Amino acid sequence: MERLRVATVWLGGCSGCHMSFLDLDEWLIDLAAFADIVFTPVMDIKEYPGNVDAVLIEGAVANEDNLEMLLKVRERTKVLISFGDCAVTGNVTALRNPHGTALPVLERGYLELADDTPQIPSEEGIIPRLLDRVVPLHKVVKVDAYMPGCPPPADRIRRCLEQVLAGQVPVLAGPDIKFGTGRTV
Repeated sequence: MERLRVATVWLGGCSGCHMSFLDLDEWLIDLAAFADIVFTPVMDIKEYPGNVDAVLIEGAVANEDNLEMLLKVRERTKVLISFGDCAVTGNVTALRNPHGTALPVLERGYLELADDTPQIPSEEGIIPRLLDRVVPLHKVVKVDAYMPGCPPPADRIRRCLEQVLAGQVPVLAGPDIKFGTGRTV
């Protein structure tokens, strides 16, 4: 049996979903028997690889770097799973959307509330430009499965990955809420 290539990606969010992933504890050893983790923010890998079987993506699309990464991941991955409420709905990350564009939020945070040197950070190549609207993953790319939760509990993540290991696109079962326009876990 060929080993699965699994990845996790962190976009605009708090990393709580990845902390919940780490709560899989000993089951991560079981996962390692069947799959290679080929990309994750937990490791120091700089470039998202090709031919990934499944990816869990945490966070919403909030800046240009998030958008670029999401497009690259979708192109190089068979099964894309929206991992947590920010990825599924925008959630907390999208709380700035009622302000219209990103500019009023930047002005409030970096000019109006500044103590010493008011300036909006804008170092080209270092600080990614905020998008005017924060959006969930399915507003940009095709999502194959949705895993709600803020963060999703470890047992839900495990059920999802067990389905991936079985060669299935994950499907939600039970009383969990369905989000987005695709399948949920």
